[in-house]
Amino acid sequence: MRTICQAAALSAALLFGGATVASAATAPPSEVYAEVTAADIADPGAVLTDSAADLAAARTANQAIAWYSNRNGSTAYQGYCEKAARLAWDRVTHHASAIEHWRSSDGARHTTGTPPRGAFVFWNISAYGHVGIADGSGGVWATSVNGAIGHARQGYFANYLGWKPGNSN
Repeated sequence: MRTICQAAALSAALLFGGATVASAATAPPSEVYAEVTAADIADPGAVLTDSAADLAAARTANQAIAWYSNRNGSTAYQGYCEKAARLAWDRVTHHASAIEHWRSSDGARHTTGTPPRGAFVFWNISAYGHVGIADGSGGVWATSVNGAIGHARQGYFANYLGWKPGNSN
């Protein structure tokens, strides 16, 4: 048991005190260790950033839809549909407009079929386009539904372009 304690003390000295094996072996037992200070301990308040894989899993379709639902009736994002869609999914990728997002290589474009739950749904209603989030049943959550964030059928907006899978990347 004494040998294990001495080995542990020697390891601690090397780890925390920067001592060498030779000096630790010849040092009196009281000098074999170094006191652990606050500087040796990681800051518990430090913010760790997530990996790209963690960010991709950061949101689900249900969470993206809940983001819109929790803001139902809000006019805070009028004229900022792409920003609302990005925030709903907590996306890392930013696009200047919905039409830029639609035209980008950021996700496969689909022009047929019912958009799945959480998919980005696009319309060509202006030079900037429009985007919302599909509910998976033929409806969408979007800005500009009666002048605010709201839920409407997919045909509420004219000039449907299609959809891309929703994601947090």
